Amino acid sequence: MFRHQGKSRTFKHNLRIATILSFVAGIVNVSGFLAIKQLTTNVTGHFALFINDFAHFKFWVGTVYLLYILSFLLGSFSANFLVEKYKGNTKINAYVIPTAIESFILIAIAVMSNYNFGITDNTIACLLLFAMGLQNSYVTKISNAVVRTTHLTGLFTDLGIELSQLFFPKSYPDRSKIKTTIALRVVIICGFFMGGLIGGFFFSEINLQLNTLLIAASVLLISMLYDPFKFKIITTKRKYHH
Repeated sequence: MFRHQGKSRTFKHNLRIATILSFVAGIVNVSGFLAIKQLTTNVTGHFALFINDFAHFKFWVGTVYLLYILSFLLGSFSANFLVEKYKGNTKINAYVIPTAIESFILIAIAVMSNYNFGITDNTIACLLLFAMGLQNSYVTKISNAVVRTTHLTGLFTDLGIELSQLFFPKSYPDRSKIKTTIALRVVIICGFFMGGLIGGFFFSEINLQLNTLLIAASVLLISMLYDPFKFKIITTKRKYHH
C-alpha cells in the first residue's frame, strides 16, 4: 500500500489504501464528535463558525476555530514536508513516517483520556485535526491526488460528475476508466460509513469512549506492517523455489 509510488501504483494499491484510511477517518470523525461535539476530520464547518464569530466581534471565541483550521493545515504541511525530506532515503519508506505519527497521536489521545492528564476538549480537537491533516496530505501525495479520505464533500461532488458522464458516451468514450474511478469513490464512502458505524458502536454501546481511537490506530499499524510482511513472504518463496 505504501511501498508503491508514482507510476508503479495501480488501482489495486489505491483501493487498498483508500479502504483502510477512509475506515480510520470514519472512526475518528464519529469518536471526535461524540466525545467533544466537534468535527475532527475536516475544517469546512469550523471556517464558517470562525467567520461568524469574527463578524459578531467575538474574536476570542473565533480564535479557537482558527486554531482548529491551523491544526489541520499544520498536519498537511508536516506530512508533505516529511515525505519530501525522506523520499530519497532507501532505508525507510517516507510515507510510513506520517502514518506512524498519526497512529501515535490517536494512541496518545486514548491513553490520556483514561488518566487525569488535564487534556482539554480543544486540545483533543486540535490533535485529531492535525492527525487528519497528516492523513489527507500523505494519501493525496502517494495516490497522485486520486484518493482523499477525511471528508466526503469533494467525493460526492466528483461522484456526481462521473455518474453524469456515463450518460454522454460520445464525449466520454473511456467508460471503463470512469467506472473504475466511480468504484474507488464508492469504496471510500463505504469505508468512511463503516468506520463511523463501528466507531459509534464501540464508543457508545461498548462504552470504550475515546479508547475507540485505539481501533483506528491498530488498523494503521497493521497497514504499515503489510508491505514489509508481504515482501518478506515473496522473498522467502523465491529462495525456497531456487
